[in-house]
Amino acid sequence: KRKKGPAPRLTEPELCRVCGDRASGYHYNVLSCEGCKGFFRRSITKNAVYKCKYGGKCEMDMYMRRKCQECRLRKCREVGMLEECLLSEDQIKAKRLRRQSTDPASPAAAATPTLPAKMSPEQTEIVEQLLKAQREVLHPSKEDVEKVTPWPNDSDQSKEAAEARFSHFTDLTILGVQAIVEFSKRIPGFLRLTREDQIVLLKSSAIEILVLDVARRYDEKMDMLYFWNGLPDHHTVEKMQEVFLETLQAYIKTTMFVLVYVCNRADVSDHHTVEKMQEVFLETLQAYIKTTMPSDRLLLPRILMKLTDLRAINNTHCEQLLALKVENHKIPPLLSEIWDVPQ
Repeated sequence: KRKKGPAPRLTEPELCRVCGDRASGYHYNVLSCEGCKGFFRRSITKNAVYKCKYGGKCEMDMYMRRKCQECRLRKCREVGMLEECLLSEDQIKAKRLRRQSTDPASPAAAATPTLPAKMSPEQTEIVEQLLKAQREVLHPSKEDVEKVTPWPNDSDQSKEAAEARFSHFTDLTILGVQAIVEFSKRIPGFLRLTREDQIVLLKSSAIEILVLDVARRYDEKMDMLYFWNGLPDHHTVEKMQEVFLETLQAYIKTTMFVLVYVCNRADVSDHHTVEKMQEVFLETLQAYIKTTMPSDRLLLPRILMKLTDLRAINNTHCEQLLALKVENHKIPPLLSEIWDVPQ
């Protein structure tokens, strides 16, 4: 199990998949050099638009990468670089804060501002609303759970048993998605968004919230995942473990659900309102942590960094969906609609 940290260094010389220069590691999902890594990051963060002078068919190498930016950016995307892997401004600040705070000699560590030890009435109301929503809608009813396709005997390796196992997991996923839809309606400010933006936020965040919900069910001592029907999955899910490295209080877990919704969703039309929602929830979470856990100054940066891990899991999920289509697994209509998978 590899620990989190910088992109891994390569023991043998490897070539950048964009330009052929010596690669320094995996950046934004692709083996690449420092130059192409920086070029891709700058191009995406600045929303750069380039124009090829040579007809848009440049063969990319170490020479042409300096001559044609349009073809270089296109090659970055063709080989698999993902915009979703870039850190947001909030996540960059959190990462910088975490590094500075771990250095006792850092001026930033000593200059970290202190927040009021008391939450505002508005923030207290948000906390109460989210906790109430979590209690009431994030747990399917017993009747719904009983409708889930039963898990076949583990010794049964027939085609029918394989299909039943697939149906079992898709049934559980449908229950989770339905709960997320109901939970989203309880998020303060969500229903004031246009219907189109509500759908965008729901579609883009559903798998990340499902992962968070599954992570809540992980039993570290038993190394098991417990689902709504009480059946454990004995397989360790390392990525899900990493999302919750520490035991977080209920509100912090719930707020992570909300932050997944409102952070960095580029396809919404009302960016201003979504950004205001993000600001309100971040300030409330910060005040809550300061009030209940004043000694843990690094908790908020750690939480924000976990959003990056969730985005990476989302990217992997998209790849797995394509694999399922290739293997002719039938994905239920609700999940196909949420994840934009053609039937």
